[in-house]
Amino acid sequence: MNKLITFEGIDGSGKSTQIKLLCEKFDELGIQYVSVREPGGTQISEKIRDILLDKENLELSSTAESLLFLSARSQLVSEIIRPALKENKFVICDRYTDSTLAYQGYGRGIDTKLLRMLNDYATTKLIPELTFIVDIDENTSSQRRKDFVEDRMEAGGMEFLSRITQGYRKIVSEEPERCFIIDGSADKPIIFNQIWKIINEKYQDTK
Repeated sequence: MNKLITFEGIDGSGKSTQIKLLCEKFDELGIQYVSVREPGGTQISEKIRDILLDKENLELSSTAESLLFLSARSQLVSEIIRPALKENKFVICDRYTDSTLAYQGYGRGIDTKLLRMLNDYATTKLIPELTFIVDIDENTSSQRRKDFVEDRMEAGGMEFLSRITQGYRKIVSEEPERCFIIDGSADKPIIFNQIWKIINEKYQDTK
């Protein structure tokens, strides 16, 4: 069993808020952890992030986009995630391999079987022990993000978001032991209580 916990969901789902609450809980309990985001988390990965999210790069192909995400992830795993896990720390990751399946697979239409193989290669088959998918519909996402400037990924439109949402739900149905779908429309404390209960049931370190 590893201590890699990932959070997934479309933009505006509230996953970043839940990550913040989890970090605060770990701080309160004195639990060692590292918190990272994708794409990013290392100097190299952050440079790749800039390319991926820049709205001027609209000509970026879906294949190139996928490979850039995988490159950023590979660097993050080798430089940050695996060393932290070796030190028996929890790693909380804002997006991971399921984002590639949801966004580039179900969203962009790239073969998910191929993406799974590439994910395995990029991460040396490092699979999270727990994945929380904070679920909201695309209309809620749009409403929550209305006052923010969209990046290149967020500007994909409602149909794109709908395909991603359905993709995440399919991932949960395929891997129910690892993935837990969380209702992102509930109150923040209620959502966190659900997440914390699942973490407590999985790990003895948090009790």
